[in-house]
Amino acid sequence: MKREERKLLDGNYYSVRMRAAKNGAHEHGGKHISGGEVLSNYGNLKYAVNALLEKGLNHSRGNPDFMQIQFELIDEPIKRMKPLQIVTNEVDSIEEGQSFARRLLEKEGIQRASIEKAYQFMTEYSGIRGAMLIDIQSNERIDDRKEKGVRVSRMDWLDTNFEKWANCYMMPKNSRVKEALVLATKVNEHPATVAELCWSDDPEYITGYVASKKLGYQRITKLKEYGDERGCRIFFVNGLTDLHTYIHYLEKQPVFVEWEEENDTRSN
Repeated sequence: MKREERKLLDGNYYSVRMRAAKNGAHEHGGKHISGGEVLSNYGNLKYAVNALLEKGLNHSRGNPDFMQIQFELIDEPIKRMKPLQIVTNEVDSIEEGQSFARRLLEKEGIQRASIEKAYQFMTEYSGIRGAMLIDIQSNERIDDRKEKGVRVSRMDWLDTNFEKWANCYMMPKNSRVKEALVLATKVNEHPATVAELCWSDDPEYITGYVASKKLGYQRITKLKEYGDERGCRIFFVNGLTDLHTYIHYLEKQPVFVEWEEENDTRSN
């Protein structure tokens, strides 16, 4: 989807969201196929809806028989955030990739016991649609959302600005990279987030990442077997005094990621 460049925060914006499933809706046991979201002004709503429709109808997880697309006016200020620094780590095997991911998490001060417990929860909730929240002090899952998890929402990155960033860092200009980096940037901006561990439920995409404020967005080229439909998204948190406020931030706080070339002196 190509949306015209527009001045951020100028006029009203809408959160446009899509979810698609097979064998009925998610809440009735349907298999999750695809999801997506953009922020759009009123004039671009038609293009936003069509792009999400196309995404939901063409996914390697299968053809949906349920889809919901909705939009709603954003009625609170939109935050601007700079994208996390990105680094790509080439690995030769899944074992090497998973080992590297664990080492990165430990670098952030997450104890091995928390990491192992997170992997146990991952096995228990292999079909989870959103993120699990793991408290690194208690080593327990604290979101109480079971198979639903927590869905991070209301976030976007203007195409023109993203493509400038991709050219600078020699990254592919695809929506997968953009959406993942936007989500990781929003999640790790919150002071209670220590790190995020993620890989996709797309059976044809085996790259995942560990992200944090200090480490940035660390792509790891092999984190699961090709053909595996099980994904993972875990947010490790610490010092969380109000779970409701944290989840509200993830689900409701609108965010635009915006890269400023002249002020970016980081190297990949």
